Amino acid sequence: MATLASLILYPVKSCGGLSLQQATLTVQGLQHGGIGDREWVVVDAAGICLTQREYPRMSLIKPALLDGQLVLSAPDAEALALPLARDASAATLTVQVWDDQVRASDSGEQAAAWFSAVLGVPCRLARFHPQAERAVSQTWSGGIAATTLFSDGYPLLLTSTASLEELNQRLLRAGRAALPMNRFRPNVVVDGIEAFDEDYTETFALGEAVLKPVKPCPRCPMPSVDQDTGVVGPDPLDIMQSFRAKPELDGALCFGMNCLVVAGAGQVVSVGQEIEVTLAF
Repeated sequence: MATLASLILYPVKSCGGLSLQQATLTVQGLQHGGIGDREWVVVDAAGICLTQREYPRMSLIKPALLDGQLVLSAPDAEALALPLARDASAATLTVQVWDDQVRASDSGEQAAAWFSAVLGVPCRLARFHPQAERAVSQTWSGGIAATTLFSDGYPLLLTSTASLEELNQRLLRAGRAALPMNRFRPNVVVDGIEAFDEDYTETFALGEAVLKPVKPCPRCPMPSVDQDTGVVGPDPLDIMQSFRAKPELDGALCFGMNCLVVAGAGQVVSVGQEIEVTLAF
């Protein structure tokens, strides 16, 4: 029997995640406590998003929800508290996430100074504008119209415990250390299916909610970043080369599947609940 093993929401793109027992599935991804997945993003002076690819210390920025605020902590810094209530007077800016330009609300000078000090580079924090919309590519969605916030391209990333176990067994046989799941930064982790069955699944049904995998997730060097220390270590891509290259993505090494919510948006899902898996063959 397949079950929901983990739910992880990342309030700020490329920063730490919130491990949840329950979350709401929306067409734009996970939501909890008034916060959407990747609702905030850190940008440089040109509005281009910053990620762990260039700034691995972003992994050390950890979120918490306290008293109607998003509280961010980092080593050697006082916590930054961001009110969840929107400021109607906030300046508007344009954020670039890969090929997309997205309208956003500036989070103010205090947040900009905090992130600049923590990351050691001038930057600002921006929040997805309530009137903005960012469409996913229909090349992979099969014509399904869907939107996302500041994710790399799709509202949900799903993988399985068996897939990680398979990769870790190969790493161990090569004399390497096993990796925790947080290196791959999924939103949804499924237990009780075979390794990489998510690649060949038509739908995952969680009660009335239905997730549809639409595109394998090509991996960049980010899985080499230790999410607890910010230290870059051995990259698992060399081990993945032998068994995770996807011809349909020009040989990209993939782990996990990008998914859309195609039914039951607004449903609350819980860790431990049963999942009905329909394979694509």
